[in-house]
Amino acid sequence: MAAGVSVPLGASPVGDAVSTRLSLRRELALGLAVFAVYAVVDSMPVTERTAVAEAHGRDLHALEKLLHLDLVTPANRWLSSHPAVATVANYEYATSYVISALIMLGYLYRRRPGRYPVARNSFALINLIGVACFALYPVMPPRLLSGLGFVDTVKQGGTWGSWGTPLIDNANQLAAMPSLHVAWALWVSVELSRISARRDVQVASMLHVLVTVLVTVATANHYLLDAAGAAVLVLLCNVLAERLTAGQRARRAKRARRLRPPDSFFLAVERPGVPQHVGGVILLDDEDGTLDRNRMVGLVRQRLGALPRFRQRPGESGPWRRAVWDDHPDIDWDWHIVERRLPEPGGQAALERLVAELEAEPLPKDRPLWRIVLVPGYAPGRSAVVFLMHHAVADGMGVIAHALRLVEPEIGPVEGGPATPGPRGLRRAAGVALGLFQLATERRQGMRLPSHGTGERRFGSFELPLDELRSLARSYGVRVSDVLLCAVAGGLSRVSPTCEQDTAEARRLRVTVPLMMRTPSTPPEGNYTAAVMADLPIGAMPEPDRLAAIARDTRRLHSGTRALASWFVMRRAAALLPAGLHRAFSRTVYGDRIFQAVVTNLPGLDTELTLAGKPIYGVQPLVPPADGAPLAVGALSWRRRVHFGVTADPVVLEDAGKMAAAMRDVIGELAEAVAGRAGRVAERQG
Repeated sequence: MAAGVSVPLGASPVGDAVSTRLSLRRELALGLAVFAVYAVVDSMPVTERTAVAEAHGRDLHALEKLLHLDLVTPANRWLSSHPAVATVANYEYATSYVISALIMLGYLYRRRPGRYPVARNSFALINLIGVACFALYPVMPPRLLSGLGFVDTVKQGGTWGSWGTPLIDNANQLAAMPSLHVAWALWVSVELSRISARRDVQVASMLHVLVTVLVTVATANHYLLDAAGAAVLVLLCNVLAERLTAGQRARRAKRARRLRPPDSFFLAVERPGVPQHVGGVILLDDEDGTLDRNRMVGLVRQRLGALPRFRQRPGESGPWRRAVWDDHPDIDWDWHIVERRLPEPGGQAALERLVAELEAEPLPKDRPLWRIVLVPGYAPGRSAVVFLMHHAVADGMGVIAHALRLVEPEIGPVEGGPATPGPRGLRRAAGVALGLFQLATERRQGMRLPSHGTGERRFGSFELPLDELRSLARSYGVRVSDVLLCAVAGGLSRVSPTCEQDTAEARRLRVTVPLMMRTPSTPPEGNYTAAVMADLPIGAMPEPDRLAAIARDTRRLHSGTRALASWFVMRRAAALLPAGLHRAFSRTVYGDRIFQAVVTNLPGLDTELTLAGKPIYGVQPLVPPADGAPLAVGALSWRRRVHFGVTADPVVLEDAGKMAAAMRDVIGELAEAVAGRAGRVAERQG
């Protein structure tokens, strides 16, 4: 079954999963920004800096002679007397440092993304600090100093494309200290050692650094002290980059631990008497009646590494501060995983009463927000596991994904929505704008359902073959979700005295239909849902007529613009609100002011799985009602059968089991109408 109504603008909106992938566009932008800084410094008037740069160059030359480090003079004299070698050296000076650094950056980006941010930061710092040195302390290279006997091997040999030739004659000629040629080559060697590259590759890189130093000196482009300055620069920038990246990762980790607006939304709307945990009743084949709590505890312990929220709880928040997920390593296993046996004689009704009790109990915030309740032998050959998780942790599909991390055999992620990308750019913006207008101009809701908000709950369930529901929907030319909405409206009309209203305006019940915005890359943690509103006709009427009216009403939702707008508000606009204002906003839009019931439709699996050693034959969804909206209905397919779960405030449904039976009757009436129509057609043809 599809998750709710279809979505947007010819494609489907997708959730923004937290991604660690590098952005090539961002990396290129950063490179251009660094180059722009260099260009600004390079554009500074040369005439005002030439005399200062020459003085600094002569000072460095004098210091090298004083320290007996004057290797430039003999090396340059030897190189200038060997023209062929000088040409090779000029090309090496002009190209090798660039090629090696770009190859290193590309390799780290593609093959070592974990190391790349540190390396990129250090490389950027090397260039930025180097450019700052050129601006604050310009140094003329030896080959441009007159009267000291240095030979400019580039001009002597006319090396095409090298430094000092007309092709790049506008390059910064007053940038000897530090030598970025040496710095880039040395940076490559440092990064190769950091990633433990093969020894022969590291040796080749070290030889490249040595050759680069000799070439920069022999071509009289740099002093030996410029190479020493490059070594200090690389060391400094590596230390700074490590600390900078560690700080970035710490801030990123803190942001990742902060509750996203769609998650903190469900902490905000939870009030006394309105618990907001979701989950499912996992039905197990248990012929020998040996459902084992110890095995379940061991299984959860074993899989904790894949279940981060099982070890975290929401911390304190304030008017301006959103809550974060705090680590809570001391798990109270005696509370989180418990065993409850039903009083004799047990049975489905007794199980549903227990589930209603568990739905009414809020999950305490002083511990991780999940609980597993084992119910051995609730019926002959049957056991159950009630899996509960707070809505702040995950939406319906996220809860399923968490549960599937405990099953055997282990399976991959469950797709909660289409994998195709939704509209982008102007098309998406137009869809959001149109959706916001549509939401703002929605007609006001009709009837209200009573709710006393004590937290007391009623639960009922039933199941039907998936193929029958699909066939029924095809017969009427509607969606399976329309059939579900018709069953809710028709069932409520049959069993709730509240629905006996007189005016036509009051005979519309507004329900919210969550839409899953997940893709295969979306993590299980978090809420990735939008919502649309549907108006259901309530009261005595032929069910085919009710279904036709619902299909007409939901047809306007199929463009997906409302879903785009809802997702934008939940995820983007809400992030701009201070925490206190966001809580007030959440309580305003989620409840009886906007809708009266929640109806959700979740995809499931058609795979044979086991939990705690017992085969799973079905899962009944548990959906929490909202404040003042006392009814919640969920449908979930499992192994070709659709399991329905009905949760209600007893003031509107004293017996949710009767509501479940009435929903089944509605679907049966729709099927009978199809059969009758087929019979009449057969008679006419006969």
